[in-house]
Amino acid sequence: MESTNRRSFLKGSLAAAGAGALAIGGGDQLFAGVAADNWFDISLAEWSLHRSIRAGKVDNKDFAKVAKEEFGISAIEYVNQFFKDKARDEAYLGELKTRAEDHGVKTLLIMIDGEGRLGDPNDAGRTKAVENHYRWVEAAKFLGCHSIRVNAGSQGSYDDQMSLAADGLRRLSEFAGEHGLNVIVENHGGLSSNGAWLAGVMEKVELENCGTLPDFGNFRVSGDEEYDRYKGVEELMPYAKAVSAKSHDFDEEGNETKTDYMKMLQIVKDAGYRGYVGIEYEGGKLDEFAGVAATKALLERAREATTDATNAGRGNLRSRIRGIRERVRGDRN
Repeated sequence: MESTNRRSFLKGSLAAAGAGALAIGGGDQLFAGVAADNWFDISLAEWSLHRSIRAGKVDNKDFAKVAKEEFGISAIEYVNQFFKDKARDEAYLGELKTRAEDHGVKTLLIMIDGEGRLGDPNDAGRTKAVENHYRWVEAAKFLGCHSIRVNAGSQGSYDDQMSLAADGLRRLSEFAGEHGLNVIVENHGGLSSNGAWLAGVMEKVELENCGTLPDFGNFRVSGDEEYDRYKGVEELMPYAKAVSAKSHDFDEEGNETKTDYMKMLQIVKDAGYRGYVGIEYEGGKLDEFAGVAATKALLERAREATTDATNAGRGNLRSRIRGIRERVRGDRN
């Protein structure tokens, strides 16, 4: 029996295209706080400070304060690794929520790792992974998030992994839907770093609250195979409910050395996206605070410089979405 909350994403996307923006699930909280004169606002992924947190220089409970006071950023993305045993600790979560609110900071999502493979080929293992994520859905709801970010790890052939991942994601998304939350998948190694494969998974899940979190840099499928990052982001944008601006190193002019931010953000904008773009600094040449500041400066410069393609995006969005989806379905066949 078809779930009442299962709808064609394509139908919703094309309807939104007529209004000039790509449909992004999760309600107004995805857009709340985005300045009217900006086509995206900037958030901070906690992983950017993972070394500082693990060294005890930054406390997870102070992440919202650090984002606001050190970087002038008013939206954050938590990582569950830094409060792994606190998913159902209401006192702890309440403190996180209060501290964020006290600093005028929105909590957008929690990135979830280490809870099992949602595409596990073993039925019991897959079910356990799905159920392990339930507490994080509930924690994200408590904190006021719009989504949890998950992984789509699996094993087997290309098509088998697609079916297995879709099954786990569908079941988790149905649970998250009951809480008004999205489940979003990052390209994060293995086949999930193949844009066509992950887009195909989204087509199989076919739930409006299941989407993607395109990451500018995570396109290494295996040790010797790297997917084209610009093609991958373009393929994933029709399903995007968040975007991760991965950064590593910068040249003397402040440009990221692995990703052309101007080109990448134009892809994001042309897709009709008007949400948050999250800083995720992973470099080693700059310390983490300097790396975050450098990424923020580049994002601000790129935001201003990207061509205003709003009208062109409206005219081309239908054909772009249709073309990507037809290519995905053709690859599956």
